[in-house]
Amino acid sequence: MTTAFHNAILVLEDGSVYPGQAFGDTESSTYGEVVFNTSMTGYQEILTDPSYAGQIVVPTYPLIGNYGINRHDFESRRVRVAGFVVRDHCDAPSHPDSEMTLDEFLASQGVIGIGGVDTRAITRRIRTRGVMMGIIAVDQSPEQALARLQELPSYAATDFVSRVTTATPYSWDQPVQGARVGHMPYRILVSDFGLKYNILRLLKTRGCDVVAYPARVSAQELLDWKPDGILMSPGPGDPELLDYLTETARGLIGHVPIMGICLGNQILARAFGGDTYKLKFGHRGGNHPVKDLETGLVHITAQNHGYAIDGDSLPAELEVSHVNLNDGTVEGLRHRSLPIMSIQYHSEASPGPRDNEYLFDRFLKLVQECKG
Repeated sequence: MTTAFHNAILVLEDGSVYPGQAFGDTESSTYGEVVFNTSMTGYQEILTDPSYAGQIVVPTYPLIGNYGINRHDFESRRVRVAGFVVRDHCDAPSHPDSEMTLDEFLASQGVIGIGGVDTRAITRRIRTRGVMMGIIAVDQSPEQALARLQELPSYAATDFVSRVTTATPYSWDQPVQGARVGHMPYRILVSDFGLKYNILRLLKTRGCDVVAYPARVSAQELLDWKPDGILMSPGPGDPELLDYLTETARGLIGHVPIMGICLGNQILARAFGGDTYKLKFGHRGGNHPVKDLETGLVHITAQNHGYAIDGDSLPAELEVSHVNLNDGTVEGLRHRSLPIMSIQYHSEASPGPRDNEYLFDRFLKLVQECKG
């Protein structure tokens, strides 16, 4: 059911207006880049994914909140989305692990949601026009909301990595299920560009000593920690704004095995002189087909990015390892001689299919070969 708190509207920068009812923190308004996600489940993981910082997320699946919020499915410490727009907001969840409703969760985090909205119309508009800035406003006219939106900075002008990264390094010591016995305890440093906890869980499951580090740590400091490998994580925003990350990556090349995921993939490409560009409406959801060019297998992948690598700009030393079968965009890279690999989609899923966890094993095989 949809719970009515206050009348609210979502207004896009092109002036289109979508009315609904506010839930969560109904006393606030919010703005951000409006994007859609095609996953059918996993709204708690989406809400807490730091890659959504600065964005208003619109799930295409119509019923949201039906299994509530639990203590297990957090991918960071808190809600990271700027706002949440749903068709039907369920305020009476049914699940044995549920501890609060979606409305209670967003209210506790100071984030506004809006329900009863025609999310299909929003999605079709974004697919046609491309992603746009938007504002969720309570008790305002569309004209007032649009005027306010036009005064606010654009998504592309903000360094969101600096907002979501950890302030200090930390070890991942939480217990994990299915830990593998007999694996070498490699020391893997994981950048917190906006990482999801499941990256740390999957490395820990494979026996690694895992330490997350802040985005602005220098390459030399990372190498002083004597890691066996470095994983550059996903994160939000335009990689063209993140030259400090590119410089750090450049200082690591040739010294240690590296794996990049999503933003980490883009930063690695830029460190080698490649270019990135903004997609019209991005890839977000758990149902994107990608071909692994090494094995020929097609995997269904979880994705969340609005930028991609220009394959024609890559140097000869990098080869494309994965390709998106929907639009042909670059989905992975491999260095021809150095122990470096990267992937554009979220190999850690959460939410999404677990088909792509093999990539962590492929990375640790590179680490093992270097150690050997």
